[in-house]
Amino acid sequence: MKPTRKSKLSLRRLRTEQSNETARDLDCKSSLAIARLINAEDATVARAVGRVLPQIARAIDLVAAELRHGGRLIYVGAGTSGRIAALDAAECSPTFNIDRVQFMIAGGPKALASDSEISEDDSKQGRDEMSRRKPGKHDVVIGIASSGRTPFTLAAIQLARHRGARTIALTCNPNSSLERAAHFAIVTQVGPEVLAGSSRMKAATAHKMVLNMISTGAMSRLGYVYGNLMVNVVPKNEKLTQRAIAILERASGADPDAARHALEASGRRTPVALVMLAAGVTRAQAVAALKKSYGHVRQAIELATSK
Repeated sequence: MKPTRKSKLSLRRLRTEQSNETARDLDCKSSLAIARLINAEDATVARAVGRVLPQIARAIDLVAAELRHGGRLIYVGAGTSGRIAALDAAECSPTFNIDRVQFMIAGGPKALASDSEISEDDSKQGRDEMSRRKPGKHDVVIGIASSGRTPFTLAAIQLARHRGARTIALTCNPNSSLERAAHFAIVTQVGPEVLAGSSRMKAATAHKMVLNMISTGAMSRLGYVYGNLMVNVVPKNEKLTQRAIAILERASGADPDAARHALEASGRRTPVALVMLAAGVTRAQAVAALKKSYGHVRQAIELATSK
């Protein structure tokens, strides 16, 4: 879909597209002055995110509830937004051992490492790609676009909502088309960029912060962490094995040898090892408790201990 003259004018009016007056002479500044300026602007991002914490909390609750029912969390974005989405989705598997956090990016996986921004304007691609995902009532789809008007992302959100999924818009501009298309919105109003219009800067930083909060918050609510420990870590290499052992030591009070033995006895499944150590049960009993608690480690420990 080719952008119309009206849509181009609309884009220019967006706050994120305006020129940042403090950076007017950016190309004339010293390296230290540039670094100080960007750092000062970056310091405003956390405040912008802080203003939408209630909406982020709502997203956390929704994602946790639907993942608990077997649904998926699907991020959708184009360009920078799609790459930020891909980063958080990719990190969820090794961090929480879950494969139901996914991403869609305009232009497909090749867009992660190459310029494919032309795909941002392809509404049909957004609809077709989302249709292939077969969104349903237990899926949560988050559309990410700092402008709030990207055709690929907008079309994907519209189709997902039509198919019964719960939808969230993540933007930097209020009253956008994406906000109107979704069930609700998280709007991080970061203002103009140091480099005018470059959404890879404050906008992307804000959205990475929000996605980190949503995914980590939801996994915490599901019990895939214990305290603040990453107990669902999969020990696939020596570094992660050492990390898993350290987590088991801190969570259960076991000594290093006991923690390592439990990890091996559990089949190298960290949450199973923790339940074994904390409740003093066998691997089979730990597995049964985790199954009954739907993977909620703290509840599994309580179940196993009460028997």
